[in-house]
Amino acid sequence: MVGLRADDRIMIIAPFFHSFGSKAGLFTALLAGATVHPRLTFDPAGCLRLIENERITVVPGPPAIFHGLLADPARSAHDLSSLRLAVTGSSDVPTDLVLAMRGELGFEHVVTGYGLTESSGVATMCSHTDDPETVARTAGRAIPGVEVRIDGGGGAPAPTGTRGEILLRGYNVMSGYWRDPERSAEAFVDGWLRTGDIGELDDAGYLRVTGRSKDMYIRGGENVYPVEVEHALARHGDVREAAVIGVPDARFGEVGRAFVVPRPGAGLDAESLIAWARTRMANYKVPRYVTFLDELPKNASAKVFKPALRELARAAEADGGGRTDGGGTDGGADGGRGDGAGEGA
Repeated sequence: MVGLRADDRIMIIAPFFHSFGSKAGLFTALLAGATVHPRLTFDPAGCLRLIENERITVVPGPPAIFHGLLADPARSAHDLSSLRLAVTGSSDVPTDLVLAMRGELGFEHVVTGYGLTESSGVATMCSHTDDPETVARTAGRAIPGVEVRIDGGGGAPAPTGTRGEILLRGYNVMSGYWRDPERSAEAFVDGWLRTGDIGELDDAGYLRVTGRSKDMYIRGGENVYPVEVEHALARHGDVREAAVIGVPDARFGEVGRAFVVPRPGAGLDAESLIAWARTRMANYKVPRYVTFLDELPKNASAKVFKPALRELARAAEADGGGRTDGGGTDGGADGGRGDGAGEGA
């Protein structure tokens, strides 16, 4: 489906103990007879040197990998012309990132997919023949032998285009958690794996992942999925990366706090970013607070580690909204109405 070839040279950054690194990286390369160039950690400068020196053709990894390569100031000094295929995925692949991967990093093909450890790392995937718009806005269709359903409640599938929890069934789905029958029973409904992720299917069976149910917060009675806010913030020209969490609020129950990594040299401040956000999303989705960081905390797979952000948020609250760490500053603003959307009292 991704068009891997025996003459490909693959730079694998995800650790091999992770499903993405082992199955979408190492095992896939072995099946194709391709060459693997593993990286112990993600170091943008070192990765750029490796791409140039070893003529790397394929890079699999989460969006943070490609954000890092794009942001490195030395990128233009390296020959990246060998790059042809990128394989990425998660719920936070902004359209602008896919376009930048093609236009600035030079990838001929960008393929997105969706999966989790409980489904052996992959469940849906775009094909390298899919058009850029489909790749940017979806995580592809179910791979052969796998079924995807959106839970509509009561065991029935949700109508096309309706958001709900993503359910999976197929040969790649686990039989259960090791020596944990209670948790295993909770993970399935009528033989379908409950992923905890939220998404919707279109008429052609393409999956759009909109967030994780555990990341959702409720502001004044309105459900807010952080990934939607993160996608919107990523469209700001001075924003390199953004992550959003819900934090407690006396009036609304929870409000959003955005952690933002500005682009180098950007003169970005919290008030102007919040004002910009009000013109581009429903008011209840607009973050109340903004914390600027030099880098977002990442786990070993280079994904944003939101538990660390929650610790930063608690520290900011204890400081009364002041500095959270050596590279972060906070700002907050309460807002009026954005686009006529309901506020929730």
